[in-house]
Amino acid sequence: MSLVTVDSATLEAETNLASEERARAVLCHPHPLHGGTMQSLVISELFRALPASGVSCLRFNFRGVGTSTGTHDAGEGEHLDVSAALEAFAPKTAVPLILLGWSFGADVVLSVGEPEIAGWIAVAPPIRFGRGPEAVAQDPRPKLVLLAEHDEFRDATEVAAETATWVNCTTATIPGASHFFVGRTDRLADLALAWIEQLISV
Repeated sequence: MSLVTVDSATLEAETNLASEERARAVLCHPHPLHGGTMQSLVISELFRALPASGVSCLRFNFRGVGTSTGTHDAGEGEHLDVSAALEAFAPKTAVPLILLGWSFGADVVLSVGEPEIAGWIAVAPPIRFGRGPEAVAQDPRPKLVLLAEHDEFRDATEVAAETATWVNCTTATIPGASHFFVGRTDRLADLALAWIEQLISV
């Protein structure tokens, strides 16, 4: 499938729908200039794992990645990419819509505050790309920040300290994990799903 942004970029996308849908999630990948695509490890593992627990997923390639048109825009144009994905995947029933990103994708999702979002999951956000998380940080809707103990790009303790003042934010650090979560994606999925379960039950 494809998505079309308000500035006419066409984005490559695909869905994995749950058989008994209880929530929906839009997944956003790592930095395009460092090899990030919608097939990157963490996004692929969550795209595979979440639907088995009732969370339908949409993943897409940011502009300029894969067959998506346009060029990388340092988080600005990518903001429009996320908006297009949210619009296309907005649930037709009363299930929550979650915005989830990893690395660069996490920074981008933390700058998107559309009203249809029920909550945000940010995996290893460097908090240095895009428009910044100021508006979302003080938003009352729930947020989950998942960090890697041995993150090579931004120290987990620094990010934890920065997010400590955010409203309605849960932060967890995965022991032994690097920024790429090799061998730790099961734990990552478990934490994400536990948080989603709480969101659904509210």
